[in-house]
Amino acid sequence: MLDILDGARERLARASDPVPCAVATIVSAQGSVPRPVGTSMLVGADGALHGSLSGGCVEGAVLEACREALQTGRSSLQSFGFSEEDAFAVGLMCGGSLEVLIQPFAPPPPGTQSPLGTVNDPSPAAYVTRLPQESDAPRTVAPEGDDADGPRAVLLAGDGAEEVRGALTMLLPPELLEAGSTQVAAMLREARTGTLRLPAGASTTDLFVESRIRPAHLVVCGANAFGQALVEAARPLGLRITLCDHRPAFTDPTAFPGAEVVRAWPHRFLAAAAERGDLDARSMVCVLTHDPKVDVPVLATALRLDIAYVGAMGSRRSDHNRRTALREAGVDEEALSRLRSPIGLDLGAESPAEVAIAILAEILAVRAERRTVEPLRDGSGPLHARTAASG
Repeated sequence: MLDILDGARERLARASDPVPCAVATIVSAQGSVPRPVGTSMLVGADGALHGSLSGGCVEGAVLEACREALQTGRSSLQSFGFSEEDAFAVGLMCGGSLEVLIQPFAPPPPGTQSPLGTVNDPSPAAYVTRLPQESDAPRTVAPEGDDADGPRAVLLAGDGAEEVRGALTMLLPPELLEAGSTQVAAMLREARTGTLRLPAGASTTDLFVESRIRPAHLVVCGANAFGQALVEAARPLGLRITLCDHRPAFTDPTAFPGAEVVRAWPHRFLAAAAERGDLDARSMVCVLTHDPKVDVPVLATALRLDIAYVGAMGSRRSDHNRRTALREAGVDEEALSRLRSPIGLDLGAESPAEVAIAILAEILAVRAERRTVEPLRDGSGPLHARTAASG
């Protein structure tokens, strides 16, 4: 839901022509599936379609479910899985199964707030939805959260105990509030997304918690053709991107759309960013400067930080000389073992665009903890990570 939240609430809040919409969100998954839990697709009453849940396998059926939700105003849970008995059944050919929440949203009455917040709201920490139960009665078309059964979803803008408890009072009965607040707060702190099942006597109350934390930070050092290509290739990955170079003549922000451009010595910028808390264990630093007086200080700084990836461009000869200089600068062997240099996977890349793909391929492999990379056709395991609902 959070990946299309801005688009959904902008449609509901149009001053002259607000548009009802329905959102389909994967709330649980089993086995090999194309997209992770939390992925959403938006269907507008005007025919607009944004997002994808499976890359094509179930989109047609989900589209019809969303259209039905727009007509009836009722949320529902839909299940999709592979059927060996019926080759024409709607399902996932990859063999996994999905549970999809269908939610209708109508524009709020004049003078009232949208159930999705306002367009100017800060990015929420989480979107928490009370999943419909079989006993829920049909609801008329109305903004989600204004139905007679009580609110169905809330936005959380923090993970503090008081903020979570206060928000969940609108979703949970008193007897479930303490346990629900504790477990939801833990999911937010760990940035987990999934379905939380709370026992309530002979029945259960299910909450779908979709957490969002700030994007991972990619720092590209070097305002050159390779830096420009890397920024461009990284834009679709949803990262926070910073391009850093100390040379004013090369740091025109218009040359690096999608990136924050910083004119500073990279090692000084990196140290200041770490001090501000702008770097964390998911952060990545790519040094593409080809200049020892820049490379050595910034790499010495980066290798002392707890970050996910540190890479540097250069030939094997320059890499040997650079490692010698880093040892002389006090970088120990354990830290040096983390340096990805020469940078990127061996894809035969030559042009800046090709090199950018090789670098990002290595970053993805490191993030997935893949020590070796081979063609998918040579493997035997599932193509997609096996996932299951939280709870």
